[in-house]
Amino acid sequence: MLIGLLVMATPLRAQIGDAPNSPEGLFAQQPQEAVVTLRAEFTPSTAQQSGQLSIVAHIKPTWHIYSITQPPGGPLPTEIKLRPSEAFHVLGDFLATPSPERESEPAFNDLTIETHQDRVTWRAPIEIHSGVDPATLKIEGVVRVQPCNPDACLPPQEVDFIALAVEKAVAPAEMPILVDPRKKQLAEAGNENRQARDAQPVKKTDTFPAAIKTLPSESIRDTGNQLQAGGGSEPKRAAMDLMVSEERHQTSFVAIICFGFLGGLILNLMPCVLPVIGLKILSFVQQAGQSRRQVLTLNLWYSLGMLLVFLLLASLAVFLSLGWGQLFSFTGFNVALAAVVFTMGLSLLGVWEIPIPGLFGAGKANELSQKEGALGAFCKGALTTILATPCSGPFLASALAWTVGQPPEKTYAVFLSVGVGMASPYLLIGVFPGLMRFLPKPGAWMDTFKQVMGFVLLGTVAYLLTLIPWAYVVPTVAFLFGLWAACWWIGRMPLTSAFSQKARAWISATAFAGMVWFVTFGWLAGVMADRFDRTLRTASGGMEIASTGQDDNQLSWRPFSRRAFDELTAAQKTVLVDFTADWCMTCKTLEKFVLNTPQTCSAVRQNGVATLQADWTHASPEVTEMLERLGSKQVPVIAIFPAENPDRPIILRGSYTQETLLGALKKAGPSKIQRFSEALSDGGKCVGKTWR
Repeated sequence: MLIGLLVMATPLRAQIGDAPNSPEGLFAQQPQEAVVTLRAEFTPSTAQQSGQLSIVAHIKPTWHIYSITQPPGGPLPTEIKLRPSEAFHVLGDFLATPSPERESEPAFNDLTIETHQDRVTWRAPIEIHSGVDPATLKIEGVVRVQPCNPDACLPPQEVDFIALAVEKAVAPAEMPILVDPRKKQLAEAGNENRQARDAQPVKKTDTFPAAIKTLPSESIRDTGNQLQAGGGSEPKRAAMDLMVSEERHQTSFVAIICFGFLGGLILNLMPCVLPVIGLKILSFVQQAGQSRRQVLTLNLWYSLGMLLVFLLLASLAVFLSLGWGQLFSFTGFNVALAAVVFTMGLSLLGVWEIPIPGLFGAGKANELSQKEGALGAFCKGALTTILATPCSGPFLASALAWTVGQPPEKTYAVFLSVGVGMASPYLLIGVFPGLMRFLPKPGAWMDTFKQVMGFVLLGTVAYLLTLIPWAYVVPTVAFLFGLWAACWWIGRMPLTSAFSQKARAWISATAFAGMVWFVTFGWLAGVMADRFDRTLRTASGGMEIASTGQDDNQLSWRPFSRRAFDELTAAQKTVLVDFTADWCMTCKTLEKFVLNTPQTCSAVRQNGVATLQADWTHASPEVTEMLERLGSKQVPVIAIFPAENPDRPIILRGSYTQETLLGALKKAGPSKIQRFSEALSDGGKCVGKTWR
């Protein structure tokens, strides 16, 4: 049944984020007149140009909406969704005319707010499929907007539109040349070949200063139809990758193996593994009095279970590029692990007996026959390693970060060194069983200890529930209750029952658990997802502020996005990026005792450092890409990008101290342009707010 739990929970996917706490009272009363009205039309393709879909939004005076390129962390951006059709397809992104008005908003930590007033037109090129008569074609869709006025905001609204064909297409000579205003100035790092999503016509008075680099004539080559220039300087982002890579490869392979061994050894002291380590100590007490060979054999099996999981983690890193602890970003894995740990906790509390000798249990079966066996020791070792992955520690982060970009054989070697380090205390006891004389003698206390550890495992389940998206928490709890009933049904069978009776009990309990899984995740999860979706739709669409404290011990964070990062570095600000995850206990410890302290907050404020928080809880592709650029596949990671030279970030991996962080901030130096709003400073005090 335990193996089946992993299979049943696999299809789950995280579909919903945090729901707002209080959607009521956040919005203005709905006006009687429509604030936003739409008109849409399209022109068919011609021999000279592609077709064009135009959507015109008329906005009531004093009201505004937000652009389709509104950066995250603030108001809700406008979304344009077309209903699927076999008659046409869109060739590119929608472009806005006129371009939105942009201004920094102190209430959103100086975030750039992009708004449209009065009227805005979105255009996108389209291609009508052959055989389709444009005169009969209707292009249908919906525009989701967040209307606001200077005093209040309305709930997000979805406005439907139907676009019909117009006879006269805009001639090519009449078409405005669309250029993204952000592209007017070429960045020193080189121009990125990205399509402009928000553009405006070029005026005759516009100027375009450019940095020109002279190339030697041999770098120019004829490609047959156009000249191409090669050579020159690489963009700064590529240079950043190279500099980080060079820094990582300065450490020798032997040193990395030693770091891995020490990091694995320290993992035994991490809070993630304490529930299972306590049970392993209990098994040492049970082993007292056994032969030296038996003790060594059991500890070898325990270590083998650990090493097998490390080999699997190495394979995930090599073939799927999954980082340390990243499994906890998958909802299905968290649900399955919560189910396994929950059933083990029930076993320790005597509800049922897991039919693996010496694995877990507190009843008569263990008293009669459950001296720890090879399979029980192996499973304990595997579970210990799985529970250890949310934690990181000294040496471990450096060793695992070194494996990024390394050949597979070196990656496997480093992961195995971590596994050997973690297993070394148990191997040592296996070789020298006399060390167990320091443990207490077996007695009645062992049964009480088992039951206490059962409650500890249930506490671990509560922790795992915090990693599951809100829409899946209720279905998961309902599923666990179903497993509780199934385990009770199996456990009620007397020890002396016939094999056929035990088999029937197992079959019926497994069928019941499967039925509960089908109902909870096949039906109840959808109900909860819809309920949370409705809650989100009635909320501010990202405008509310979730406070994390109003004292000197909290930093003010903006959510990480590549766009926000590029804007801050382009403004010559020193940027601190905290790569974290809800399932990373080490991350949360460092945030409480190192990041959110008066010393750190004071250093950040005095140097005008911008702070971004990169949440890796659900394996955000944008955060994953940035981590890989920094040569990491695990969290925690602190990256500080100096204003003077953002291509040489200062990186702190794994655990770090207050002194180390303050030293890194001092080395990075202050922002060149310190323009921080009241959101970052309140009477000289740091304000802790998270902008969602």
